[in-house]
Amino acid sequence: MENPSEETPAKWEGLPSWLLGQAANHAHRLVGDGFSSVGARGYHYRLLATLEESGPASQAALGRRSGIHLSDMVATINELADRGLVERTPDSFDRRRNIVSLTSAGKRQLRRLEKRLAVSQDELLAPLSPQERQQLTEVLSRLVDHHNRRIVTPGGP
Repeated sequence: MENPSEETPAKWEGLPSWLLGQAANHAHRLVGDGFSSVGARGYHYRLLATLEESGPASQAALGRRSGIHLSDMVATINELADRGLVERTPDSFDRRRNIVSLTSAGKRQLRRLEKRLAVSQDELLAPLSPQERQQLTEVLSRLVDHHNRRIVTPGGP
């Protein structure tokens, strides 16, 4: 006779925090695998998408807009610049800093990454109906927004 405790999930396996963590692990793996299949990383996508949405900007502004820490930003820009996906030009107002902009090749790479991301999202959410996907996104957005508002920013209250 089998041990009944092996058939019954542990109490913690039903906790929302555990389930969110497990889902996040699967999401991270699927997205990472999708991006690596086209020679990219998540930071590449975030930076290229930020440049497309916001236009050329300094490294500091890109860090704020994309949520990429400045220590990772330099390496990410270097990687993308070496591949011709972004270019750096001196800022006409302040020659000590560079302005980063998206190249045509960068736009093409962004389209590839968006396609891979869509496939990864579909794979992750495969068991859910379109309505359930929408509901999940809304609920997760509320959770993230709530907790982001509670984070005290440097120099803030």
